[in-house]
Amino acid sequence: MSQRTVKKRPDVSTSLLQDSFARQVEYLRISVTDRCDFRCVYCMAEDMQFLPRQQVLSLEEIETLARTFVSLGVKKIRLTGGEPLVRRGVVQLCERIAALPGLRELVMTTNGSQLIRYAKPLAQAGLKRLNISLDSLNAEKFRQITRTGDLQQVLDGIDAAREAGFARIKLNAVIMKGRNDEEVLNLVDYAVARELDLTFIEEMPLGAINEHSRAEAFCSSAEVREIISQRYDLLESTESTQGPSRYWRIQGVANSRLGFISPHSHNFCATCNRVRLTAEGRLLLCLGNEHSADLKAVLRRHPGDEVRLREAIFEAMARKPWSHDFRVSDDVQVVRFMNMTGG
Repeated sequence: MSQRTVKKRPDVSTSLLQDSFARQVEYLRISVTDRCDFRCVYCMAEDMQFLPRQQVLSLEEIETLARTFVSLGVKKIRLTGGEPLVRRGVVQLCERIAALPGLRELVMTTNGSQLIRYAKPLAQAGLKRLNISLDSLNAEKFRQITRTGDLQQVLDGIDAAREAGFARIKLNAVIMKGRNDEEVLNLVDYAVARELDLTFIEEMPLGAINEHSRAEAFCSSAEVREIISQRYDLLESTESTQGPSRYWRIQGVANSRLGFISPHSHNFCATCNRVRLTAEGRLLLCLGNEHSADLKAVLRRHPGDEVRLREAIFEAMARKPWSHDFRVSDDVQVVRFMNMTGG
């Protein structure tokens, strides 16, 4: 008599998400749209083809997924894009997600272009912190990097965010040799003068680009710290915001921290506590791999069935890889662009 192997269903009664390496996932990054009003050279192609709207998660679907992940132990949610603030209804979405019982913190990454209009409503909706991309303080260079961006509009947006009362504001800068590496000290001066945090990010090899050679433009976190040390004394810190940044303090500066995200030179995979949800509803288990699960399909095939949704999430967690394998080269290691991944 033949025996069939019966696949064991995941235990969805638990409230904790763990991968097969016993890393607990408490941090979810949700891309609310792949669309953006900028076309940053390290993020996407100049002539982008965005998803048809019917392929993008609805705001109600995003809220359902956020609620389910929080019920499974997620404590921090970051809304990203594309540019999240070009998505209609995102402030109301923030208000609903921020109110979820058990969620410790709702934060957002933005390019800053819409903050003049949205900073105060976002703070009132319950958003705790903002990360704002700022790769240059030179208007012409800023336009070259973003292709469409207006620097003054972003700087005014940063001022609006400072006035809105967020618990913390952090600037993000992707440093590339030959493009903006000579602005490292200016960016630090700007952040310190306004009591903002600033994180420097090594460029990630996501999507095929032809604007520059990633290998030639690569600037490591150690090189950036060497530049900063020409003016400031840095002290390594044990502080954490649950993300991949390693923080340093500036001696004599109380209210600004410097962070470094180093996917190439200081792999942070051993302590990975996060997963990403793309705008089309795919749960990405690793930034540098294509391992994913289609949660939109589960939502639309089985509306209202929380058990199936939880099962799909648990099954996906078993496939979360140990690490990415980013290399400093011009090879396309992951075909999707950063706007598809979620910043």
